[in-house]
Formats: sequence, structure tokens, C-alpha cells
Amino acid sequence: MNGNSMIEYGYRRLIITLTAMICAILELLDTTIVNVALNDLQGNLGATLSEVGWVVTAYGIGNVIIIPMTGWLSRQFGRRNYFTGSIIMFTVFSFLCGQAGSIWTLACFRFFQGMGGGALLATSQTVITESYPPEKRGVSHLIFMMGVIIGPALGPLIGGYIVDNYSWPFIFYINIPLGILAALLSMQFIRSPRYGDKLPASKVDWLGILLLAASVGSLQYVLEKGQEEDWFNDKTIRNLSVVAFFGLILFVWREITYRHPIVAVRTLKNRNLAAGTLFSFIYGFGSYGSTFIVPLFTQSQLGWPATDAGLLVCLTSLSSLLIFPLTSWLLKTGIKPQIIMACGMVLFFFNCYMSAGILTPDTGFPVFFYVLVFRYFGLNMILLSISAIAFSSLKTHEIAEGAAFTGMIRQLGGSFGIAIITTFITRRNAQHRMDLVTHLDTNDPLVWERLHQSQQAFVAKGFTPDHAMRSGLQLMEHAVNKQATLLSYMDVYFTIGFLFLACAPIVLMLKAGKKNAITDAH
Repeated sequence: MNGNSMIEYGYRRLIITLTAMICAILELLDTTIVNVALNDLQGNLGATLSEVGWVVTAYGIGNVIIIPMTGWLSRQFGRRNYFTGSIIMFTVFSFLCGQAGSIWTLACFRFFQGMGGGALLATSQTVITESYPPEKRGVSHLIFMMGVIIGPALGPLIGGYIVDNYSWPFIFYINIPLGILAALLSMQFIRSPRYGDKLPASKVDWLGILLLAASVGSLQYVLEKGQEEDWFNDKTIRNLSVVAFFGLILFVWREITYRHPIVAVRTLKNRNLAAGTLFSFIYGFGSYGSTFIVPLFTQSQLGWPATDAGLLVCLTSLSSLLIFPLTSWLLKTGIKPQIIMACGMVLFFFNCYMSAGILTPDTGFPVFFYVLVFRYFGLNMILLSISAIAFSSLKTHEIAEGAAFTGMIRQLGGSFGIAIITTFITRRNAQHRMDLVTHLDTNDPLVWERLHQSQQAFVAKGFTPDHAMRSGLQLMEHAVNKQATLLSYMDVYFTIGFLFLACAPIVLMLKAGKKNAITDAH
């Protein structure tokens, strides 16, 4: 079977694209839809805040374990069978999540839902990419990335509406009708490339599967729980860090030396894919990290309700749908993707600089909206360019491995970004607070004057002088903490921005793939 045999035309391509888009949106929707229901889950299931966090963590661990294995599983069972089976698994465990009667039962079901969902994302990208001819591959990337944006954007908004008007199980039940539709369409229209005979059980890389699950699962746990457990001061974090480090080394060695690896690590010898994978990590770090800051800052510092914060993220994310065609057009004009990516990184740096500048205790919705919309110009240029570079010289049978690598690394980059940013904010906040406190000397006339004014204001409200003085000191303490937090968020934006600015020259040094590589691949 030659490469062109997987290209689809007419209504078949439309239905296949729609099916893959539904699956990608469902998977990514469930990465964010639960976040707004954590308070309800905590109350209804009698869980602590730490326990309810496992509802999010378990899904992420299931995702990152299965994503690198999608190429091998597609070859082993056939793409249509594997894709359809993953949809069914995701749908069944969505129903079971809604039926869960305890927090640990829900976390267990979320883990298996995440395994089904992780398979959907990577396979959807492969299905869409291979359904289009080489000259329309940019369009296929554009379509897939639209799903990548829509899913996480709609999650908080839909989740908030369901929790406010119905009950938490319905955030899982909404997956069921779409999952059934996608499974039926997949069985009817998705085709499987001819990979050759599947391996007998005796030749399956069981050790590789074990090492992958142990190392990536441990790493995801460390990243998601590290700040909460005070990192390496916690014995579990230390032990799992050792498992993750040595497990990844042994896993890579196993996949390079074993005859039938579950993950084709050798594919990373392709320089374009290796570069795309590296920059997928950086993109995930900056994109997920900077998105994480927005609802955190608006709710904790500005006092916004969760609905307003979710609406801001949703509207600005959906604005990307208007920006993607522009980026796609730039790629079609013949401009090298390296140049577009470097320009995107510079734009993203300027956006981080702008974002730091607008942070005040009174920043309003419109200011955030316009700055965040501008942010997506840079991010979209980076994201589409990564796909163009990573897949430019891959052969047809290598696309699934490439999609798995970039997808897993992008998600791990996001986990690293959120974990590091959370720790960074905490530590910079402590440092800024210490610096600010050193300048608050009650012998300073300006400090004393402000404290005296606060005291008089409280006395006017009926407080005793002593009580008024204590209240004035508490008010000053609150102002110091708020200023320290504000400065720490600004530091985060500057740090992320300079990381992307430093990467721009490196991107320009990448060599373009051979022009005939795409044609040869098909």
C-alpha cells in the first residue's frame, strides 16, 4: 500500500475530519472542564482539597502514559480498531465517572478515561494529516489546531454552566452522545494503513511498557503534586523523582536496543522532528503556563468570580480561530516556518512584556481581553510552524510516532510550566515581601503618617485607639502582601517572555527539510 492510499476525498474526508475533530475536542475539553467543579466534588463526595486534586492528576497521568504508545498500538490492533476502541473506552469511563460514589473511585475512573482520551488526541492528528494530500497538509494542521484551541477554551465555560444549573455528574455525561456518534462514524469511515503482521504476545515490549508507565506516570505526579507537597522535602516526591529519572533513561535505552519497541525513539534521528519535539516542550511551557496565570491572578487578586475568569479565557482562546487562517496563509506563501516561528517568539515576548505592564489591583476585563488576544498572534505562529517543521520530512508510517512525540512533550512542557510557575510565584512572593517589609520602618515619617491616617479612619468607625492601630497594621500587611504578589506575577511574565526571546535566534539556525521530502513521504 503506497502512501497516497490513505488520502481521502469529498464527503469521506469531511466526515473523517469531523469525527477526528469531535474526538480531539472531547479529550481536551475534559482536561479543563473538571477544574470549575472541584468545589462541588469536594462537598458532594466528602473529600479534602488534596484528595479532589487527584481527579485532575489521574486524568493527566493516564494521558501522558498512553500518548507515546499510540503509534505502536495502532500498528498492533489496526488504526480503526484502536481509534474506535479508544472512543468507546473514553465514553464508557465518562459514564462511570458520573456514577462514582467516592473520590478515589472517581480518580480511578478518570485515570482510565485519560488513557482513552490521550489516544484520541494523538490519533486524531494522524488521521486528519494523512487524509489530506501533501499540498494541503497545512490545512490539515490548521483544522487540528482549531480543535486543540476549542476544547480547552470551552471547558471552563461549559463546566461552570453545568455546575451552576445541574450537578457535577453531567460534566461527564455530556461526552456520551458525542462519543457514541464518533464511535459509529469511526467504524464506518476510518481506514487502517497496512502495517504488516502484528507481533505475537511473546515479542511485545512488555518491559518497555512497564518502564514508560512507571517513569512518565511518576514524572507527571511529581510535577502536579510537587509544590503542594513541598517538593523534595516529601519522601514520596523524592522516591518518584528517582523512579522518573532512572526509568526514563532505561526506557530510552530499551527502545533503542529492542527489536520491536513500543515507541520508535529512533524516529527522533530525524532532525526536523527532534527540533519540533523540543520546541513543542517550550511551547507547552509558555502557553500552558501563561494561560494558567490569568484565572489565578484574576480570581485571587482581583476577586473575579470563576465565571468571569472562565469567560475571559474562553473568548480570548476562541479568537485564535480568526488568527489561524492568517498564520496558515503566511506558511502557504513560501515563507520558511523557521522565520514565522522566530517572529512568533518575538511577538510572544512583547506580549509578556505588555501583560506584566497591565497588572494592577484594578485591571479590568477589556484590558485583559485585548492583551490576551494579541498573545495568540505569537502563539499561533509558533504552533503551526512547529507542526510544519516536525512533519515536513516524515514518511507516512512515521507520522503517528511524530504526532505522539510532539503531543506528549507539549503536555509535559505544560506540566513543567505550571509546576515551575507555581513554585516561582511562591518563592518570588516571599522574596518581594521581605524586600518590601525592610522599607517599612515606623520611624519613617511617611510610613508613620500612613499608619496614623489608617488608625484615625478606624477610630472614626468606632474602634478603640489600640484596636484601630492593630487594624491599621493589618491593613498595611495586606497591602504589602498584595504588592508582593503583584510583583511576583510580573516576574513570571518577564521570565517566560525572555525564555522565548532567547529561543528565537536558535530557531533561525534550524535547517529546513528537503523540499522533496514531503513528496517522497507520500
